[in-house]
Amino acid sequence: MLLASGRSRQRKKREKTGLNLCSRFLVISALIGLVLSTSAWAGGLALYELGTPDVGTAAAGWSARAQDASTAFTNPAGMTRLDQSQMLAGVQPLYVNAKFDTDSSTFGGGDGGNAGGWVPAGGLYYVHDLTPKWKLGVAAASYFGLGLDYNDNWAGRYYVTEAQLLTVGVTPTVAYQINSWLSIGAGPTFLYGSLDQKAAINNAVAEGDPNFPDGRIEAEDDDFGFGGILGVLVEPGEGTRFGITYLTEVELEFKDVAQLKNLGPTLSAVLAGVRGTKVDLDLTIPQMVMVSGYHELTENLAVMANFGWQDWSEFGKTQVTVSSTTTTRLTQNRNFEDTWHIALGTQYRFLENWLWSVGFAYDSSPVDKDDRTPDVPLDRQIRYATGLQYDWGANVTLGAAYEYLDAGDAKIDQQGGPLQGDLEGDYKSNEIHFINLSLILRF
Repeated sequence: MLLASGRSRQRKKREKTGLNLCSRFLVISALIGLVLSTSAWAGGLALYELGTPDVGTAAAGWSARAQDASTAFTNPAGMTRLDQSQMLAGVQPLYVNAKFDTDSSTFGGGDGGNAGGWVPAGGLYYVHDLTPKWKLGVAAASYFGLGLDYNDNWAGRYYVTEAQLLTVGVTPTVAYQINSWLSIGAGPTFLYGSLDQKAAINNAVAEGDPNFPDGRIEAEDDDFGFGGILGVLVEPGEGTRFGITYLTEVELEFKDVAQLKNLGPTLSAVLAGVRGTKVDLDLTIPQMVMVSGYHELTENLAVMANFGWQDWSEFGKTQVTVSSTTTTRLTQNRNFEDTWHIALGTQYRFLENWLWSVGFAYDSSPVDKDDRTPDVPLDRQIRYATGLQYDWGANVTLGAAYEYLDAGDAKIDQQGGPLQGDLEGDYKSNEIHFINLSLILRF
């Protein structure tokens, strides 16, 4: 078979690089530090784009492709398909274009400008060939996050002006090949999360003075969470495989004393009871199940698909606002629903050293317009992707991929409290552009 990283290609004899195991881990540790210092996501919270060649297939084949070291995270059982130690490093800048179009707003204001912008991101993965049946792996990447920053005077300023939820994670994994057609893999996930939320406070209405300047509420905290990953890979025949990956939920508890700044006399008195108390923002990163298939139609052509589920109904609280002069709590529960994912993709080796990927994916919306808020403006997501990989000798593969994510209109129809007001509109631009550059080294 000529498809990238297929078992027949992997079994060819390759020249060793001369790096011993200690040196590799030193290099990998340094690179992990680099990844953790720059990993940040924006836009749509749960993302499949992890700085890997999967960007070129819109994640189609996520749990079954198992062609490189990124399988240490996407399905650790797939590590048994790699007959050499391998490292994958990915650099993935992304551009978020999120512009709100206001239909109506109780207190006026602008559209907020582009709440997105450029975000650096990437991923690092390593698989160590311990024995023919046992493999060890480690993944460093961020798969969950949000980053939005609106203009201070925009129409939804009493809902949010800035919302950032950044996560970085490390996942060590182990895999075992039970027999010729069945492999299993698992590992813990250690996740660090940082939350920063800001919103304006409507002093003017509270004080009955239209010239009274806005106050501000801010909440900022970080926490460590713990989860796990489990994968199964089934290979009923050469060139055909099925994979299942289960990611557990991860709980993050943000408990910060909300900073209430520049309050007028009325709100200072009303909020005296909650001032100085901790804001409880319990957030659950949803558990996820992904089922994938991969099949080689010919030596040069393969097709792949996904079906997935995410448990968004357990998401929790994230919004921090002051909605009325009778406010006794500063947080709001989300009325989210579980989401479903499908993806289709193909890979075509049009020359011996060149592999072309194309993919499409769809994810349903976790929330409707009546519950959607501008701090988490999630909607259905449609992905279109393509990518190229080039085998530069037996031990090096270079890759480049592009993906366009259409995040939907994210229509908002919020009936807020007397200090928030009503907000209605949608996002005239709501999209993410992913650019991925990857390097695969085999040892």
